[in-house]
Amino acid sequence: MAFGSFDDNAVSQPMAEINTTPLVDVMLVLLVIFIITAPLFQQAVPIDLPQVSASKLEDKPEIIQLAIDADGNIFWNGQAIARQELDSRFGAAAARQPELHLRADRAVRYEKVADVMAAAQRANIVKIAFLTQPAD
Repeated sequence: MAFGSFDDNAVSQPMAEINTTPLVDVMLVLLVIFIITAPLFQQAVPIDLPQVSASKLEDKPEIIQLAIDADGNIFWNGQAIARQELDSRFGAAAARQPELHLRADRAVRYEKVADVMAAAQRANIVKIAFLTQPAD
């Protein structure tokens, strides 16, 4: 990197390079300062916190097992119900925010499954799981 020349024949042009040495020096100084001050951030003020004995709350959601067989019959937790009864049951269970586990036979028309899902959505049941059997 030449700043100038003693040659009279050379054409004088401004330097087009950026000098990064001062930038590197500043960054190294900041790094050293950070390394020195970082352990100081971990020291906390000693506080005597109160001790309590509380049991852990196990809040497991209610699970609704809903099955649809090949004929389109609906089973609520293993009990056969009519389609007209499904809306009222979803409405009663929605306040407890249950999970809906939906199992449908392979031969069921998608229209039946979509109807059950729409009824659950109208009752504000938002957690729906589709249960399947693993392949042999």
